Amino acid sequence: MDPGAFYFRGRDSKEASISPPPPQRTGSSSSLHKAGHVIAHGHRSSFAENLRGLPPSPRNQRHPSFTQAAIQELLNHPPAPRQHNPRFAGRDWRDIAIGELVSKDDVSWVEMDTSVEDATMALLKNTSSNVVIIRENTATSVPVSTFDYNDLNAYILVVVGLAHPSEDLVELYDTIAKKAQTRVSVPIRDIQPIFRKESLVTLQGDEDLAKAIEVFGSGVHRILITNHNSEVIGILSQLKLIEFFWNEGVNFRVIDDLYPRILRDVGVGSQQIIAVNADSPLTEALNLMSQEGLSSVAVVDNALNVVGNISTTDVRHLTNATSLPLLQNSCMHFISVILTEQGVEKGKDSFPVFYVNPYSTLAHAVAKLVATHSHRMWIVESASPSPSTPGTPSLGPTVFVPTPSSSQTSLTGSHFPSVPPASTLPGSHLSGRLIGVVTLTDILNLFARSTGLNPSDPNEQRARRRRSSSSSIRPSIESSRVSLDIRR
Repeated sequence: MDPGAFYFRGRDSKEASISPPPPQRTGSSSSLHKAGHVIAHGHRSSFAENLRGLPPSPRNQRHPSFTQAAIQELLNHPPAPRQHNPRFAGRDWRDIAIGELVSKDDVSWVEMDTSVEDATMALLKNTSSNVVIIRENTATSVPVSTFDYNDLNAYILVVVGLAHPSEDLVELYDTIAKKAQTRVSVPIRDIQPIFRKESLVTLQGDEDLAKAIEVFGSGVHRILITNHNSEVIGILSQLKLIEFFWNEGVNFRVIDDLYPRILRDVGVGSQQIIAVNADSPLTEALNLMSQEGLSSVAVVDNALNVVGNISTTDVRHLTNATSLPLLQNSCMHFISVILTEQGVEKGKDSFPVFYVNPYSTLAHAVAKLVATHSHRMWIVESASPSPSTPGTPSLGPTVFVPTPSSSQTSLTGSHFPSVPPASTLPGSHLSGRLIGVVTLTDILNLFARSTGLNPSDPNEQRARRRRSSSSSIRPSIESSRVSLDIRR
């Protein structure tokens, strides 16, 4: 099987080559060396080449990039909340109906027999919620599953022959890849077994936010909101709820009082971290996100300093056959390509704002999450803010560094930019040593507990996802000790 053959049958005889559009912000197992084969067959219609009217890249909804000066300015002056909505003034947030926060415009449907190509097109168009809902057929409005960028990432890994199926799924993976290679339409129904899905959670729109925050604080990322006829009327995500509390926090004393406190004191975040070395192949990051059910992973240099971030929405840049050689290159190389394609470097160093330190305030962390539409911020070591304050506690993460399985492959004559190896990256000056991560789940769990609610421990859901991972892919990090799993 040719792992570089990521092709589909077109809708007509014409082919359209879609290149990444300019950035627009809208106010949210085959061997690897065969992947080069795609260059020799670049004239065939690729996955992205059959997508018409491609919308702006979802990357622009998540990680806008900033210069070093802008990073320091944001550190000194976190962005202020947007204008408050007067209809929430004077109300107890626990009595606000979930339906007040959602819109039917966020709901996009596909059917079980919809092709992956058409489902991806619908996903790219739905930038407001970054998910499409799957139903059995057009005669019903009952949701049976969802399709998002985590699923697209898993599918791409299968098609290019870089996934790691269990024995009972090897035949299915091969069948899917062969269909894609011969440009046979693959329906969503056929690829359901390759997804690692959360339970589909629904709540009625007239239920209050107290119920929603308990669900989110327990580790669920998305809730479908329905009316009394079980029709989906909106989608509530963790990020949308965080944005609500950020904008309207001034109306809710218990929440607002948490914002000035520092992360170390409120006790949010986890010291169990999964990251990739900047020199690791991009496929390592993609497989980690797929296997672990993560939406992003940190990219670190050899001293464990955070130098970048890769998210599942970045697979948007891999749906064109000419971009598949990126799979052979490093994670840092991929990050530089994304920045270059967005036109944000222009001869100057430019990095996403993706980290905080233990002495950052909760307000600062939430402001960054909202501004970048991210699901997590990486916590890095930082000096004490003043001589009278005790130093940052030594977290002492246990680092697992596997031996590289193969040497890096460079693309001779490629138009992609060259990047320095991880050993020469100035990570200590850019951010700091990775010691933890704070997620939307952690913050919503804190909000819930602070207002007398009782969400379940989100670590239980994380542990369930990890137990479902293949033990051959990564070492166990299920123990309660601090651990930092770094892939090379």
